[in-house]
Amino acid sequence: MREHKWSGNRKISLLFMLGLGVYLAFYAVKCGERETYAGEIEQVARWIRASSVQTKVGTTWPAVPGDTKTINNTLYSGTPGVVLFFLEAFHATGDQDFLEDARIGANYLLSALDKEKGAGLYVGVSGIGYCLEETYKATKEWQYRQGVVRCLDNLKEWAEEKEKGIQWGETTDIISGNAGTGLFLLYLAEEWKDESVLAMAKQVGDRLVEVGIPAEEGTKWAMNPQNPRLMPNFSHGTAGIAYFLASLYQKTNEQKHLDGALAGAQYLKSVAKTEDDVCLIFHHEPEGEELFYLGWCHGPVGTARLFYRLYQITEEQEWMHWIEKGAHGILKSGIPDQEVPGFWNNVGVCCGSAGVAEFFLSLYQVTEKQEYLEFARELTTQILNKASHDASGMWWVHAEHRSRPDFLQSQTNLMQGAAGVGIWLLHLEEFISGKQPQIVLPDNPFLRGDEKK
Repeated sequence: MREHKWSGNRKISLLFMLGLGVYLAFYAVKCGERETYAGEIEQVARWIRASSVQTKVGTTWPAVPGDTKTINNTLYSGTPGVVLFFLEAFHATGDQDFLEDARIGANYLLSALDKEKGAGLYVGVSGIGYCLEETYKATKEWQYRQGVVRCLDNLKEWAEEKEKGIQWGETTDIISGNAGTGLFLLYLAEEWKDESVLAMAKQVGDRLVEVGIPAEEGTKWAMNPQNPRLMPNFSHGTAGIAYFLASLYQKTNEQKHLDGALAGAQYLKSVAKTEDDVCLIFHHEPEGEELFYLGWCHGPVGTARLFYRLYQITEEQEWMHWIEKGAHGILKSGIPDQEVPGFWNNVGVCCGSAGVAEFFLSLYQVTEKQEYLEFARELTTQILNKASHDASGMWWVHAEHRSRPDFLQSQTNLMQGAAGVGIWLLHLEEFISGKQPQIVLPDNPFLRGDEKK
């Protein structure tokens, strides 16, 4: 056997390469770079399955495992979000078991549909209708489309005619109000190519324009007249309503809808904290002007959706600047290494890490700026580090409410639970593999394959 003799320089080179390999491996772990999240996604699915319960009308999942009082049919915290997780898992993997899980939940929703009386997207029949339509698209089974028709019939029956337009009560917001219901109608009008559904959405927009409140600059909206707080951001306030109006303009080309959206955006710009090239908008007024959330519900992640929709419409770079100002505000906050008053022990889609991570992936796809992708991966590493594990799978225990930091729960659902985190991991997995996601909620202008101009 021939003996190999290594020179000193070759030994140094080898050591350097080994050291570089170790460093790169460490850096990849630190940044969350990896080839697949399939194992974690399977663990989430296993835990959600283990949380199911049998009821008189079928199988469902309590929002809080073991507590049947938390069973509900809202998109925010109930069965629809779990169904959407299984639909996206089927889309990503082709595994028929995931599709069967989705069917089980959708069948439960069909059986329970007549009990639902609210109209809203995240709380109401609009959210159920969205879930059932996505189930129909995946299965082509007609009973799910019939369920959507029932949801639409309910909306038609419950609508209140006003001097200008229609409404379902006086709540205006994305969560349970008219803006969210309007987004569902826009989604359905596009899926069905149905002008009559679009006409309903127009009436919703006309009413929202009518109830806007003139501000010193632009227009703002109250969640409803009975609520003493005005919340400017996305889930309960001006940003969400203006987002619906901008989305409506994309379909109608009616100037009054765009004018309403621009007036809402002007108000938001006028009240934003913009020092140091950031955009942070307070949680509520009065007495909440120094509280700044960072997530989807009351922070830059949600409000950026309005700015991006306006960018899509106008192609004006100003709106991209406002989006990136919001992103800079998040990056400069110190999260996820430290908690701040508007970003606490929460990994969910609504208030926490999963929603912020999704936003930064979307922003990377729009801008191709590497720092945004790295931050999305950093947040994902934090999410996985916070997970709990046992033989039943993977889940998260966190505080849903900022004002109750010691009230910790694990949940199954979309906006505060494992289903929502699981959908984020699926979207990241699909991004890595070059696949477009299927489940893109009606209030999300990103992730539809046309982000980059």
